[in-house]
This record gives sequence, C-alpha cells and structure tokens, in this order.
Amino acid sequence: MSTPVKGPASYFPSIEKKYGRPIAEWTDLIRASPLTRHMELVAWLTSEHGLGHGHANALVAHTLAQPRGN
Repeated sequence: MSTPVKGPASYFPSIEKKYGRPIAEWTDLIRASPLTRHMELVAWLTSEHGLGHGHANALVAHTLAQPRGN
C-alpha cells in the first residue's frame, strides 16, 4: 500500500492535467522569473499564466522549498 501524497505535491496531477505542462516546466518558469517572493510569484502565475491561486501557491511553495538544481 502506498502512502498518499501530501502537501503541495498533492496538487501536481490536477495541475498537469488542467494546464497541460509538466511540473518540471512550471518549476523552471518559477526559477527563471526575476521575482523571488512567494506571493509575488503566485500573483505572476495567476495573472500571466492563468493558474488558479491554489495551484500557483502549491507550485511556488514546492519550488521555493527545493534547493536549486532539483
């Protein structure tokens, strides 16, 4: 029996399905942005890329929690 995914990663399957891009691509976009603050990045993803707030928040939280290069 596998452990259910928790936290931001629990949104990943629905993000990939709804927006048609893999999570790695979203992570790369976030890392390439000149913005660095969590809520600035969330606002940017919602306004420029059409993500919902919850999905944008999950992507940013996950990306910022990872060391660069992962």
